[in-house]
Amino acid sequence: MAKAIRIFKTGGPEVLEYVDVEVGDPGPGEARVRQEACGLNFIDVYFRTGLYPQPLPAGIGMEGGGVIEALGEGVTHLKVGDRVAYAGRPTGAYADVRVMPAAILVRVPDAIGLDTAAAMMLQGMTVQYLFRRTFPLRGGETILFHAAAGGVGLIACQWAKALGVTMIGTVGSDEKGALAKAHGCTHVINYNTENFVERVKELTNGAGVPVVYDSIGADTFTQSLDCLSPLGLMVSYGSASGPVPPFTLNELVSRGSLFITRPTLFSHAAKREDLEAMANELFGMVESGKVTIEINQRYPLAEAASAHRDLEARKTTGSTILIP
Repeated sequence: MAKAIRIFKTGGPEVLEYVDVEVGDPGPGEARVRQEACGLNFIDVYFRTGLYPQPLPAGIGMEGGGVIEALGEGVTHLKVGDRVAYAGRPTGAYADVRVMPAAILVRVPDAIGLDTAAAMMLQGMTVQYLFRRTFPLRGGETILFHAAAGGVGLIACQWAKALGVTMIGTVGSDEKGALAKAHGCTHVINYNTENFVERVKELTNGAGVPVVYDSIGADTFTQSLDCLSPLGLMVSYGSASGPVPPFTLNELVSRGSLFITRPTLFSHAAKREDLEAMANELFGMVESGKVTIEINQRYPLAEAASAHRDLEARKTTGSTILIP
């Protein structure tokens, strides 16, 4: 028997149950992976609460790293013993062993530890598609990035610096602001003590920014639109404070013909060739030293509920992993 976290109903962290599960042999197109670490991400909260529905009972977690124990028929891009990592569906990463689709697994370079890989795949490839695909940054731009001291945020700080981008980052405390600046964020705004719209306008001489990356959702959406320059792009890629409320298209017109998108990693990485290209660019950034993955919290897998409580209370910084 293996150990895993299962949810039998949606709700608070208390619905996360640490249970015995049977793990069989992989079927066609599948792999059995013994995991060394599982990543913790805010999307896991969305599945736990039911914001993102799935049939119950269900696993939870979208990211992990481990070693392949067995392969099913038809899997040719991997072999037993490969060190692999992933970020994607189906849910079920919170486990010590799991059978899963081999198509979403990528080999991890020897220079990168599996705990680091488990902490970086979802967050790191999110930054990759935000910066390289959704609004391709070429250097010289000034951008606004919310939650700059979070797992995605700290990677974004470093990646923006490497690209020669001026990053304005919002944070919830002065301590988190210092952390973001230490990782390359050019300007930080504590949204609990400052009006971030006014500060963005001040920092850009009233022009605003061409792009806002917003994972907060309800609490920041309208103000984020106010930070954009005419023809700017609003990238709403998360809902940490709740879903964006309904709005009319006139909100975009009145601010200068704005654009808006709601992208996901899973759309960008749906094709195998895109997944490999995204992962390889991320691995290259980490191997070069331009991006360092900060694992600032580690919890035993059995304490996943405590990890969720800390994540929702915004007590975490950088990346968090669960150890089976």
